[in-house]
Amino acid sequence: MRSSFRLPRVYPITDTQISGLSHAEQVALLADGGATVVQLRDKHASAKEFYEEAKAALAVARARDVQLIINDRADIALALGADGVHLGQDDLPPAAARRLLGQDFVIGFSTHNLKQAIEASTWPVDYLAIGPIFPTSTKQNPDPVVGLDGLRVVREAIGERPLVGIGGITRPEVRAVIDAGADSVALIRNLLSSPEGISEALRQTLFACV
Repeated sequence: MRSSFRLPRVYPITDTQISGLSHAEQVALLADGGATVVQLRDKHASAKEFYEEAKAALAVARARDVQLIINDRADIALALGADGVHLGQDDLPPAAARRLLGQDFVIGFSTHNLKQAIEASTWPVDYLAIGPIFPTSTKQNPDPVVGLDGLRVVREAIGERPLVGIGGITRPEVRAVIDAGADSVALIRNLLSSPEGISEALRQTLFACV
């Protein structure tokens, strides 16, 4: 799985509360809009609920040739045979996740400042995320804003390690985030807030990255 993994320019992340749709429905709409990788994120469902939702979403992803990354839950990613897991600062440490998941799983890791990014760049992860780039309402207690200047500093510090910018990014800002050093831009609310327009929102955002 890892050998075929490439960070997309736009990295969609699902959210059932924002979209009002199941994870499977979101994956289908995002695939219609051009998604090649989707991260499933659910901070409210129980482990069992998230497992069942992720199982259904994975079936859709496999049918649409979309790679699926599970947020936080390495156990669910392993149980389902998903393509990877995205870990946060309070989740299973990446080295332990690598031992659990093996070499074929994709592992992403969230960082929120320069020190965290430099440290994580030495760990067995496939990409790093840095954020929030801008103020965000998606998290209840967001970390301090990194900004475009902070993103540039992180980019320089970690070399060529694949880097995702996340947090408060809207479509008009995607190009600026990429120009500041991000290989990929993660979006949640900007893609999902109008459920009927998810596919078109992704298409337009991909076009803005060209």
